[in-house]
Amino acid sequence: MRKKGFVISEQNPTIKRNLIIMWFANFFVAGSITMVLPFISLYIEEFGSFSDDYVQTWSGWIFGITFVTAFIFSPIWGRIGDKFGRKKILILSAAGLGVSILLMGFANSVWELFLLRLFMGIFTGFIPMSQAMISTQTPKKIAGQVLGTLQTGSITGALMGPMLGGALADVFGYAPTFRWTSITIMASGLIVLFGVKELLVKKDDNESEFKSYSTKEVLLHVIKNPVLLVVMLLSALVQIAHFSIQPILSLYVAEIHGPANIAFFSGVAFSAAGLGNLLMAKRWGRLGDRIGYTKIMIFLLFMAGIVYFPGAFVTNIWQLVVLRFLLGISIGGLVPVRIAYIRQEAPLSMQGEVLGYNTSLRFLGNIIGPALGGVISGFYGFMGVFFVTSGLLILGGFIMLIAWYRHEYEGKHSHSFSSSRG
Repeated sequence: MRKKGFVISEQNPTIKRNLIIMWFANFFVAGSITMVLPFISLYIEEFGSFSDDYVQTWSGWIFGITFVTAFIFSPIWGRIGDKFGRKKILILSAAGLGVSILLMGFANSVWELFLLRLFMGIFTGFIPMSQAMISTQTPKKIAGQVLGTLQTGSITGALMGPMLGGALADVFGYAPTFRWTSITIMASGLIVLFGVKELLVKKDDNESEFKSYSTKEVLLHVIKNPVLLVVMLLSALVQIAHFSIQPILSLYVAEIHGPANIAFFSGVAFSAAGLGNLLMAKRWGRLGDRIGYTKIMIFLLFMAGIVYFPGAFVTNIWQLVVLRFLLGISIGGLVPVRIAYIRQEAPLSMQGEVLGYNTSLRFLGNIIGPALGGVISGFYGFMGVFFVTSGLLILGGFIMLIAWYRHEYEGKHSHSFSSSRG
């Protein structure tokens, strides 16, 4: 059917083409960003002779500082995208990311790397912005499946990136790998520039889907929808849990495996989660379309908490890889299902801003998670990080379960009771 500016149909060839192009763009962006993640802590060690506690703590701060500026800018980019379209923002984001990573290859101190990661955060919303663009072009009934398909692009990139980055770092060194990575990420901007045809939504004040909303109205819409609010807040909690181990994972791999080819094996550990994510993201999205997004979120949160716990007790690298694979199966499904739920609950013309706030909360989790993981590992060792992370994920599952139960059962029961008395 036709809706104010574009054809909302699974058969729309432009939407299909945009989905394919953005799949490849996300592949390049995610692959480029994750190429350097496995050896950030090892790169820091090249700047001087530091203690293990110093490296672990700074790994957390340098990894997480990117998300401070990303936290601030995500809602701003989302609101601009709602008004003026998202293609230009995607191109700008790719260019900014490319320049930031290029300059990291010339860093000579911890503080230089810290400031460049801070600057990088302004442009870090490429993948969330692409999700917002595809989401607004997708019918609600297949949003989970389509967004799951889109996510496989970033997952595939994230899967290949750490292994490739680790191999390149072992051969050429850390600094040159940053420089080569910047070229790849800039290529994604060119793909968007020449390949994507944005379908702008025309707004009509007589229809709730297309009317203009102020920032206050957007925030009130979220607050008055308790389940939507919990879903968005859980974005932060999930990221805290997921990113708590990320910046120190290479150090943990070194502890259980030894120093041989450490960058490569760190990349394998990173990529194992991506493989599980890749295999299941689209399936979780399709299942959410059929039985409900909240039910899938509850199940995946509990699953993630359970599989995270035994990571504290692994004795070799392959045990860790298996657990990371299972974690990827559970964590990976949470992203498309959450976005599909927002697509379902937020009017079309405010979705960019709502997704911006959701992304901002995710980045807040990305800020807290690495810093928390670094601090916990510094005081209590790596095992403490796994214990805390597992607990946070299970806590998230209980919070989502309570919110869903109150909305689905207590709310409906109260409504039915009031109606029978009336």
